[in-house]
Amino acid sequence: MASVVVKDPNIMSGEPCFRGTRVPFKILTDYLEGGDTLDQFLDQYPSVSRELAIAAIEEARVG
Repeated sequence: MASVVVKDPNIMSGEPCFRGTRVPFKILTDYLEGGDTLDQFLDQYPSVSRELAIAAIEEARVG
C-alpha cells in the first residue's frame, strides 16, 4: 500500500505532504499539538479528506 504522506522534491521542496495535495503533514501535527481539532484542520485545508488525515495519523503512529 502506498503511503498517504509523500516526499517529492518537485512538491513543496520535498516537504512531506498529503498524497495528491500540496498540504504539508506538519501542518496537521502543528494543529493537533496546538490544541486544535481535526475538524478545524479540515475546515482550513479542504483538499485533505478526513480519511486521508486519519490514515496519515495512523501511519505516523506505526512508523
